[in-house]
Amino acid sequence: MSIKVLAVFGTRPEAIKLFPVIDALRIETGVDCRVCVTAQHRGMLDQILRLSGIVPDYDLDIMVPGQTLDSLTAALLVRLGEVFDIEKPDRVIVQGDTATAMVGALAAYYRKIPVSHVEAGLRSGDIHHPWPEEVNRRIVATMADQHFAPTATAAEALRREGVRADTIFETGNTVIDALLATRSRLLADPSMCRKIDTIIDRFGAKRIIAVTTHRRENFAAMRGIAGAIGQIAERDDVGIVFPVHPNPNVRTAMADALPASDTIAMIEPLDYPDFVRLLDRSTLVLTDSGGVQEEAPTFGKPVLVMRETTERPEGVIAGTARLVGTDPALIVSETSRLLDNPSAYDAMSRAHSPFGDGHAAARISRIIANGR
Repeated sequence: MSIKVLAVFGTRPEAIKLFPVIDALRIETGVDCRVCVTAQHRGMLDQILRLSGIVPDYDLDIMVPGQTLDSLTAALLVRLGEVFDIEKPDRVIVQGDTATAMVGALAAYYRKIPVSHVEAGLRSGDIHHPWPEEVNRRIVATMADQHFAPTATAAEALRREGVRADTIFETGNTVIDALLATRSRLLADPSMCRKIDTIIDRFGAKRIIAVTTHRRENFAAMRGIAGAIGQIAERDDVGIVFPVHPNPNVRTAMADALPASDTIAMIEPLDYPDFVRLLDRSTLVLTDSGGVQEEAPTFGKPVLVMRETTERPEGVIAGTARLVGTDPALIVSETSRLLDNPSAYDAMSRAHSPFGDGHAAARISRIIANGR
């Protein structure tokens, strides 16, 4: 007998990592998969809905300016509970570590609805880095009965916490499924990424450095990060492409601290196809994003992680990523080392990515459809 599942997500990263699962459930297993979006991030979420062709069955449109975590959590719990009471799904699927994921699992638990957690088991070991995501994902783990761990390290973290071994499934990360599928579409239709190609082409033969930064725990360090970017931009052999996150804490710091420069393109957040293209054409990446730590190594791009800790240690262990923190001097020196030392660059760019093979969604959909 076919089951009905409800996929719940609210941000762009969740949508990127869940659309392959939703497609696999609907196309490969015939599961009745309904979709509820909270729109925790409205505009950035809508980009992925358009790309994937997913039309939500419920759109809670919950984002409001200046929203606190308290008000967001309370609103999510009430509104998601209402949807669950209407739909009465056999299973709820959540992804990652957002407020939507945490509250979605809680609302399902209150109704004794089983929860599948995609990208389970990531741990930094510090409840304040990343904040509040580290605690969000730990909370989900206490309520889920299917834990889809992207790596062996994530699976082992769950076992150490006492999660039953027969509920943990090592699947790979669905972000690799989305990344490879999108790159294939771009190769077939280059017009999809004309916007970013035009920006990159302005730099001619210069090496491209992609920059992203948005983490809450880094807000106090944003001016220092901006200073490091400015120093790197003084080189005559690089072009920096920096899609600036819409959060005012990021935008204000960058606008105030980064000098106008012909070697820096500070641009609006990119649609996902353009971002995939940026990664593909970059020489290296500076980021505090979790997802980019997974995506860039798939294309052989070294990642310098502007954080003190990471819940994705596999990249550091494999040699695809290096933690540089937020110290401007270290960011500049490590970037320069990769640009000036071909051996150091090759060691990172040729390291094997540990995050998946592009078939995670198929594995996950079969497990959900079969009940294990």
